[in-house]
Amino acid sequence: NPPETLFTVRPELGTETLLVNASQDLASISDIATHLAFEIDGTQRNVALGICRMLEGVQLLVDKALDDTHPAT
Repeated sequence: NPPETLFTVRPELGTETLLVNASQDLASISDIATHLAFEIDGTQRNVALGICRMLEGVQLLVDKALDDTHPAT
């Protein structure tokens, strides 16, 4: 029987570590989507740009959560 989940998050990881990793992953996904947007035209380009905009919003949310939980000193 295959496992029910492919990936898991180690329970001992702290909030800061999780948010930093999420932020880095979002930045990477945004770079991929932006690159794709400039390789295609028309409606598909609009979709890719829409994904970029949504990723920017999620990035702002993660960055705010990171700032709130671990303010810069």
